[in-house]
Parts: sequence; structure tokens; C-alpha cells
Amino acid sequence: MKSLIDKDFASGTYDRYCTALRHIIEFLQYKYKVSDFAIKDINHEFITEYEYFLKTVRKCAHNTAIKYLTNFKKILRICFGNGWIAKDPFYNYHFNLIEVEREILMAHEMQAIADKEFCTTRLAQVRDIFLFCCFTGLAYSDVKKLSKNHVIIGIDGDKWIKINRTKTDTRSSIPILPMAQDILDRYANNPKCVTENTLLPVASNQKMNGYLKEIAAVCGIEKTITFHIARHSFATTITLQNDVPIESVSKMLGHKSIKTT
Repeated sequence: MKSLIDKDFASGTYDRYCTALRHIIEFLQYKYKVSDFAIKDINHEFITEYEYFLKTVRKCAHNTAIKYLTNFKKILRICFGNGWIAKDPFYNYHFNLIEVEREILMAHEMQAIADKEFCTTRLAQVRDIFLFCCFTGLAYSDVKKLSKNHVIIGIDGDKWIKINRTKTDTRSSIPILPMAQDILDRYANNPKCVTENTLLPVASNQKMNGYLKEIAAVCGIEKTITFHIARHSFATTITLQNDVPIESVSKMLGHKSIKTT
């Protein structure tokens, strides 16, 4: 998987499997006091105990635990497909994600963030990049790699962002709204952008999310703001609530299926 990053897998996917592996290693030591385990001995009980370990010892939320189980299931399916085990241990093992209410920002909350004067450059930059994503629907990994090559003039004569999503490699086509263009103009000569050939000076996702918590606090917003909320806010507050057809929103977000939208 590591050798296929940026070909078949995103780096984030590889990182998640590395974390899943660490959890398995910890589980083997915790439950069986061993550092290795024969795959032919993995059964329904092993998986049940592993799920319990994730939720109790590792204190993973339900959906997080299910994602690690899904990673583990994929590995065991490869084992089964190669004939290394006689049957799939996940056969008849059922798990489902719990539907989560997506947090979004309303128009007045975005305006409060936009109007706030920040005394530090770092907070101002994170605010600008976050708002840019609110007005484009770009995910963190996509805005981080955004360059001049991704901006084109559409048949309507306006500027559009054309980019393949890092997560799914699906094409997104997004009109650059005036607010988003103002932010791009603000960083046209930013040293970090010039050096890295990007349009915005994006820091690490961890830092950005940390700064967003500061921004929410000083703006009097009680919601837990993360970078991905910008994408959901674009889908709802910016587009669907302004009567943009869901088919158009789906294309802008780069979804493969309108069911996802």
C-alpha cells in the first residue's frame, strides 16, 4: 500500500492501516500475551474480543471502532482470497455505522468569522483558508495541493476550479465565488505559496484544527469546528439552502453517487 500512495491509495488511507496494525499488535499483547498469531486461528470470538478491546481499552467511539474492523476485514479477505485460510472469519459477523448528525455553520456564523479582526497572522490565515473551503467545498487534502493549474476559465467566462479529489480521484468542478476569489488574491504573493506552487499557505491538518478551535472561541461559536465542517457547510448553507440543484452540488463535491450527497 505504501508503494502505491498517490496511485491507488491516499497517504491518509495508508496511515489508517498503520494505526489499525498497531491496534492489532496491542490487542494480541493485551488479550493473548503474544506478539504474533496464526491467521488460521482467527475466528468469530477473536473479532468480537477485538471490537470490545477497541471500544473499552482503546476507548474508540463506535464508528471509529467499526472503521478499524473494516480495515482488518479487508486484510482477512485477502488471506481468504489467496487460500491462506479456509473460511472468512467475518462471515456472519455484522456491524453497522451509526448515523451521525453532521455539524454545519450557518450564514451568520460564517459572517462572524469573516468579520473578526485577528491580531495574529496564523489565525487570520487559517480563518481565510477555512472560509475558502466553505465557499468551494474542498476537503483539506485538496485545498493543500491546490495550484494555478487547477484554475480554468469556464464556458461562462468565469473562473472555475477543476481538481481530482485526493480521496476518490473523482473530478470536482467548482465555480470560484467572489468571496473565494478575494481570498486567493490575498495570498497571490505569499512566500510559502510561491515556493510551494500552491494558491494558499495551508499548514498541517492537526494545526489547522487546533487553530479553528481558537477561532470558534473568540467568535463566540459554541460548535466544535473542524476543517471538514467547511465542506458540509458548503453543501448545505452555501448551495442547497440557496436552491442550487442537488445534482450540481454533487458534481462540485466530486461525489461518485448522488446518494452520498
